[in-house]
Parts: sequence; structure tokens; C-alpha cells
Amino acid sequence: MDFDFTAEQVAFLEEVEAFLDANDDPDVFDVTRENMAQIVDTPKRRAFMARLGDKGWLGLTWPKEYGGSDSEGVYEFLLNEALAARGGPQIGKGVGIIGKTLIAQGSDFLKDEFLPKILRNDVEFAVGYSEPNAGSDAASMKLKAVPHEQDGKKGWLLNGQKTWTTSAHFAEWYWLGTRTDPNNKHHGITLMLVPLDQPGVTINGIWTMGDERTNEVFIDNVFVPDEYVVGDVNSGFQYISQALDLERFTMFTFSPMKQRLDVLVDYVQTTERDGEPLKDDPVTRARIAHLATEAEVARVMGLKVVAESMKGERANKAGGAKVPPPTVESSEYKLFATEFSKRLADASMDIGGPGSQLRVRTPDAPMEGRSESTYRYTVIDTIGGGASEIQKNIIARRGLGLPKNF
Repeated sequence: MDFDFTAEQVAFLEEVEAFLDANDDPDVFDVTRENMAQIVDTPKRRAFMARLGDKGWLGLTWPKEYGGSDSEGVYEFLLNEALAARGGPQIGKGVGIIGKTLIAQGSDFLKDEFLPKILRNDVEFAVGYSEPNAGSDAASMKLKAVPHEQDGKKGWLLNGQKTWTTSAHFAEWYWLGTRTDPNNKHHGITLMLVPLDQPGVTINGIWTMGDERTNEVFIDNVFVPDEYVVGDVNSGFQYISQALDLERFTMFTFSPMKQRLDVLVDYVQTTERDGEPLKDDPVTRARIAHLATEAEVARVMGLKVVAESMKGERANKAGGAKVPPPTVESSEYKLFATEFSKRLADASMDIGGPGSQLRVRTPDAPMEGRSESTYRYTVIDTIGGGASEIQKNIIARRGLGLPKNF
């Protein structure tokens, strides 16, 4: 496997970095906001993403017929990593989960309505899979959708509850998983697009241990016309599974982990403890060396996902049998990278000492309090996009061929 980027890819990354330099703004870029917090949740961040859209960078991998560039996935990877390295909003679920699913499964009506808006960043989405009794096991969702006719239109009447919907308090549309067949767990779920600003939708904030807002959402007698059903009825779980393969990789970029490791290394290089340079302590040196090795492993595992995705893209464009996304590789990366991020946070707290418990941006705290916020937030990273236990199950069954109940 070749880990070097081509001259064209390097030139693209240089163009991205120059663009980010020209648009630098502390209200847009904040490295102290951790991976899953890098969302388009303010007007300034939304305006910045619209400028990315103007550059044609929000649809790099989309087919040209839908306004994209038909570029290989490595360009999307380079863009997302560059944004994440500066603590900026990333290209997100609109371009990835929702846009790519609509391209593959959506009706012409849905494509015409939503794809141009996504490319211009004129719309924000919330994703509604998790429920109080359906977290990592998305196939257990119960939000009920029953056939219904309203004002002469055929559609569905929705009732139920979702939880952990991160963007619901500022998004316009809900990408919603619904239960349309109560008798079939995996083939009884349907995806629908639902406006969030309508009667019957109640959004209550939930604050996480990482100081970020997520939400619980109640759906009471909300009508959804048939034209806002995504793909085939009762095929939603299959679409969700394919999209989660993308989410597990794109949501957990490597750049922020490397940035936090650099902060820790700088601290060790410049700090004395009991009159001796901390960098000369053999225990600290060994721990830093181990973290640096794990960071390189995480980086290369991420590149492997990109490489496998590109193989699939090329094969699919050439025709023949459809090549699925690199499910196992995505789960391997997500599992290793997020658990490594926790180990890095643990080490930063230990090496920084008691002062590391001070809050982020405390000037006198070791590493200005980065350790404390990272320590809290990295726990969330191991859950979003499917908890570590789910990733282990995927690797065991799909990668190692082990039986389901082993």
C-alpha cells in the first residue's frame, strides 16, 4: 500500500490550506471543541460552509450529474482532515450520510429538492435513529409510522420518541428512521424526511458530559407525505447500515487526535518537575513513545479505509458487481482510533498532574486545560456512530467469520 499522496492531491491540500488561512476566524475554528462537536451550529459556521460550497468542495465525490466533481474519496478525506485539524466544522452528514443515500436510493423528487441545497449548504439535517430503548441496536427502533391520508394526500402518521439527536435544535429537516412493520425487526424500518419546524415536533435539550448539547425529540401525530419517504418502504435499516459505514470513518477524523498528542508532547518538552525536565523522566518517555506509535497506527488505519473505499469506487465505475463499502475496515479504524483517543486523554491527565483537572482555557492549567475537556469528551466518541462493543461485533462477524452468538 502506497501511503504517499500524488502531486495532484498535495496541490489540492495546499489549496485547501490557503483557503483556510484566508478564512481564519476564531468563531469558526476552535480546536478545543472535540470531534463530534464540529458541526454547523452557528450562523458564522454556516456561512463558512457555504463558501466551501461555492468552491465546489461539498460534493467532491458526488457524480457530476448531481452537481458533484466525481472525484475520488481521498480528496474528501484531505478536506475533512484539514478542517478538523483547525477545529472547524466538517463536511458532515448532509454531504455524506444523507446526500449519498439520496443519490443511491432517493426519488427524483427528493434529489431535486435536497441535493442542490446540500451543495450550497442551504440546509441542515438532524439524524434520528437512536431511541430510549434503541441505541447502538438501531434495528430496535419503535417510532411508529402507520399509513394515513391527510388533505387528499397519502402518507404516514408518525408517533414516538427519539433521543441523542445532536442537531435537532438548529436543523431544518429530520432524517428519521421509523417503524413501518412491527413484525420484522430488520426489514420493517423506513427512512423519511420530516421538517422540524411543525406542530407535533417537540425538542428538549440534553447536555452531555462533554458540555455539548444533544436532544430528545417527541413526534406526536406528525404527517409525512409519501414523496418524503426515502427509497423503498421497509428497506431503511439497510440504508442506515450502509450510511453508518461512512459515518464511522468521517465523524472521527485523525487530525484532532494528532493535535492533542502534539499539545501533550510540547508540554513534556518544556516542563520541569521537581527541578528536572519532564522529558528526561523514563516512565514519561516510554508512555509518550507508546502513544506516538499508536497514533501512527490510527493514521495508517484511516488511510487503509480511504484506499479500500477508492478500490470500490473504481470497481463500481467500471461496472460489474457492486462493491460494498469497507465495513470491517471502517469499524476497525473507529474502534482503535476512539479507544486510542481515550488512552491519550488518560495519559494527558496523568502526566499533567492535579492541575489537569482545571477547565479548558484556564491559563495556569497544564496544557491550558485541554486534558480535562478531552478526558470528558473522548468517552462520547467511543459511543457515537456505534459503540465500541458494536464495532467489535462487526469485526468478529464480518471480518473474522465468527458466529453471531459466540
